[in-house]
Amino acid sequence: MLEILTIIESKKQEFTRLPLFAFMQDQKLSPSQRLSFAPCMAHFIMSFSDLNKYVFLEHQPVNQIQHIINQHAYEDEEHWSWYLRDIEKLGLSSNINFTQGLRFIWGEETKITRQITYQIAKCSYQAAPIIKLLVIEALESIGHIFFNNSTQVASELQAISKTDYFYFGDAHLRVETGHAMRTPEAESFVATIKLTDSQRQQAFYIVEKIFQIFTEWTQELLAYAQKHGVDANKDNAEQNLVICV
Repeated sequence: MLEILTIIESKKQEFTRLPLFAFMQDQKLSPSQRLSFAPCMAHFIMSFSDLNKYVFLEHQPVNQIQHIINQHAYEDEEHWSWYLRDIEKLGLSSNINFTQGLRFIWGEETKITRQITYQIAKCSYQAAPIIKLLVIEALESIGHIFFNNSTQVASELQAISKTDYFYFGDAHLRVETGHAMRTPEAESFVATIKLTDSQRQQAFYIVEKIFQIFTEWTQELLAYAQKHGVDANKDNAEQNLVICV
């Protein structure tokens, strides 16, 4: 298991160097511009609740690994509500009708966002608990990088707007780092788990696929922010660019 965790850590370090995070830390841009990709995340954020309820969770856990997964799923399944509140606070809840919203969420600009959910479900549905746990470990590593960056931007924005941002802000980061599976006892237990040769090969494949799809996702988010972000709209008003359209 330690071998796979080491690979996840290496992938995590590569992930920190992606252009999206440089964009998020570019103080030449307004904080609002640096979070203006937020609407593009909608499908994955909302689907993540279903992944926790219907893919990761088992109501009759068969071992300690599944107990850890269940606790994590219960802790994560309602985070979508924080996202919706932040979308409102960021002024990104455009007055569009239902069909326009569906066209956006299932449109070409958000196709990678949708694929994340499907890839995670493919790797995890009815998988052995150890495989689900490795999927979650990879997701947690990615989330830690994202929320470390978003927290800094949300803090700058909060100083301007005098508004708290829960999903993108420090509160969410504290929840993520405070998960039950992040306790010393849980981490020590996970590190001692032995994988079969088949599980080991499956783990290599899954970790690679998850980091690959999330890397592509950061590219999609960055392209969206550069095209539709609040500052971009101001600079290109003649093109009638509107957020979420």
